[in-house]
Amino acid sequence: MTDAPEETGTLFEAPPLAEQERMVEAVLFASAEPVTIADLEARMPHGSDAAQAVELLQKRYEGRGVRVVHVGDAWAIRTAPDLGFLMQKETVETRKLSRAAIETLAIVAYHQPCTRAEIEEIRGVSVSRGTIDQLLEMEWIKLGRRRMTPGRPVTFVVTPEFLDHFGLENARDLPGLKELRAAGLLENRPPPGAIPLGEGREDEVDEDQSELFEEE
Repeated sequence: MTDAPEETGTLFEAPPLAEQERMVEAVLFASAEPVTIADLEARMPHGSDAAQAVELLQKRYEGRGVRVVHVGDAWAIRTAPDLGFLMQKETVETRKLSRAAIETLAIVAYHQPCTRAEIEEIRGVSVSRGTIDQLLEMEWIKLGRRRMTPGRPVTFVVTPEFLDHFGLENARDLPGLKELRAAGLLENRPPPGAIPLGEGREDEVDEDQSELFEEE
């Protein structure tokens, strides 16, 4: 009597790579939030290679109206940047961030991780509690690691939601000073002494959340 041949490999064979690519496409298309490779593999059949499937899908969408983009440590299907103007009519903006909120968000994005004291030092005025709380609620910033300094102050960093909103893979993709000035998004500051830092600013007085937004 001969011995039965030893079984090798897994009990179930992974689907063809082309089918895995279709699975990844379906998940990313249906998901409102970016999806990590680990989450994709958890949904796909055993033995699937989600990373390779995403890579193939990304190449397939090159030059198309939508693209497969890397957002932090996750992946998503998003409109091609050069076609963003087509979506402007679909967006209704009823409120805009106040100057205080924009400055605070920009400081966190460009200097992360940074503490509240560091934000105040850069801005030259106190940061109201409402500004920080609302940016946290909007999920554009989040708490980072505590600094190993006296008092162990908490730090703030931007979130994947912030990166996704502005079409960035990571914070290193933020535009530089020259790009901001060229786009008209960076105003020239008044010369030192013209307006003393902290004067005429209401951040340190108004601590409710209404200071975060300005009605149009």
